[in-house]
Amino acid sequence: MLNSVTSAVSGRILDATKELLQTLGGVWLLFQNVLRDVWTRPSYPRLIIDQIYQIGVRSTWLVLITAAFTGMVMALQFGLGLEKFGGKLYVPKIVSLSIVREIAPVFCSLMLAARVGAGIASEIASMVVTQQVDAIRVLGTSPIKRIVIPRMLACLIALPLLCMLGNLVGIGGALLVGVTELGLDPLFFYQKVIDTINLTDLLTGVGKTFFFAFSISLSACYFGLNVKGGTQGVGLTTTKAVVVASMSILISDFFLTKLFFVLFEKS
Repeated sequence: MLNSVTSAVSGRILDATKELLQTLGGVWLLFQNVLRDVWTRPSYPRLIIDQIYQIGVRSTWLVLITAAFTGMVMALQFGLGLEKFGGKLYVPKIVSLSIVREIAPVFCSLMLAARVGAGIASEIASMVVTQQVDAIRVLGTSPIKRIVIPRMLACLIALPLLCMLGNLVGIGGALLVGVTELGLDPLFFYQKVIDTINLTDLLTGVGKTFFFAFSISLSACYFGLNVKGGTQGVGLTTTKAVVVASMSILISDFFLTKLFFVLFEKS
């Protein structure tokens, strides 16, 4: 009995390892194809603009609501917690720095991973299932150039802009709670934010979003292009794309934080 359970567990671990290695290899090959084709003609600027609208403009309200209420919750939690120790005046510094460096980049990226990553994966998977990708190849056009590259470039453009917008809205939500719930002076709150945040903090937060956007778009395109199981596999492909993108954001955030600390803080 114990031997059968052990063999079953080891078999599942082996299968998971093989699937992980296969996914990493496939993503790497897709990345190489993107690097090869992104500099060649023809280019499709109208497709890129359309994807910027789909990815960036249509995600604006989602990012605004997420950033606003995240800033409000953080200000309320820190304010009520620090008030017991007489540290309520430090709320503007703590909240603004947390939003700019971590909260806005990560939360905005997770929202896009859920909305945009799922949308890209399901759209491309549906095109594969209905043989539209094969039709593109028959017409002598690269699916990488028409499908993958416009979505990746649009994501790389839209997410940093949404992050900067999320910074403003998140700090604005914190300011609203600080004035109405914590009794802080709005000019005092504003001045502390200005004194706390510098260019390094902004570059650190926004810089992370380029890596996050790359993770979201590349993983979504890979799983969409490699859908299996017909129409039933579209849903599973979408789930995989969102999970992998979200996990890659959270994992890479640690290493990027450490990297930017070494580059900016110690220099």
